[in-house]
Amino acid sequence: MKTFKVLGLMSGTSLDGVDLAICSFSQKDTSWNYVIEKTTTIPYTDDFIIRLKSAHRLSGLEFSILDNELGIYFGELIYDFIKNERIDLIASHGHTIFHQPEIHLTKQIGNGAAIYAKTGIATTCDFRSVDVLLGGQGAPLVPLGDQLLFSEYDYRINLGGIANTSYEENGVTKAYDICPVNQVFNYIAEQLGQPYDDDGNIARNGQLIPSLLNELNALSFYNQSPPKSLGREWVEKHIFSQIENYKLEDFQHTFSIHVATQLANSIKKNNSKILITGGGVYNSFLIKNLKILKPEAVIVIPNDTLISFKEALIFAFLGLRGSLGKPTSLASVTGAKNDSLSMALYGHFNSNNIS
Repeated sequence: MKTFKVLGLMSGTSLDGVDLAICSFSQKDTSWNYVIEKTTTIPYTDDFIIRLKSAHRLSGLEFSILDNELGIYFGELIYDFIKNERIDLIASHGHTIFHQPEIHLTKQIGNGAAIYAKTGIATTCDFRSVDVLLGGQGAPLVPLGDQLLFSEYDYRINLGGIANTSYEENGVTKAYDICPVNQVFNYIAEQLGQPYDDDGNIARNGQLIPSLLNELNALSFYNQSPPKSLGREWVEKHIFSQIENYKLEDFQHTFSIHVATQLANSIKKNNSKILITGGGVYNSFLIKNLKILKPEAVIVIPNDTLISFKEALIFAFLGLRGSLGKPTSLASVTGAKNDSLSMALYGHFNSNNIS
């Protein structure tokens, strides 16, 4: 049985750091097994945080320079992390700056060529562009990995910068972005001098604003049928623009109830078994309210490693699939014309040399 060792890199929209995970994958018949062998999260420097937050306003030249410099930085982090360990492949999601599938645009920076140049290891990246150009949303991409690695759950929900869900319906994998989560929670926490809303305490100390909750829940995105996805642009227009009108703690409290409501609305099946991962799992105020709204659901919160590194694991798996010539994007999830191998590869991946 061949075993593939892949390093997955994920940089989420919440800007809480770069997740690195060395994962081993082996296949028996049609089933895949995985082991997350080694992980780390490296916080961004203040300089990178400032530059990434304002990257959408840079000139073309400045943007290209940042793309290269972030790729070099990723390469250095990976090089130091793996030391002398044998790695067959690197799969880097990069950091999303633009995501406007309605005009066939998505852009993740952190140049994969720079990663390959630094590490000398075949590097995959740019997992969304082909799907978007085929008319898809380019997101979410995790559901393909969910289908093959976590099929025992009715729903797989990730609470990152943006929440997404995947599930099977009539034997077909479906998925979509649910709503913003940590992208908003972290933004408000930063206004209060904190890096994030620890355990949901900011929200817990606020008061509900019923009119705001009704307004948030009435946003047209929530009435759209999947496939659908969210990006920074939508969050800035519909969420960030309202924050200054309210006391921050009250906005956080109300937005947390809004998130719990949208998560509950996404769970259609009765008595569902739900795997929840991502940093939002550690927000006990949010999880408590979800359980209140969905008391019959069996909510499974796994170990800390899977909570924090599931997306890095999945992109490692997608990089491997693409390198083996298999689709990395499902039309049933994204709405593209067809399933596609949506990925770039720098260097040479020779699966015949894998142990």
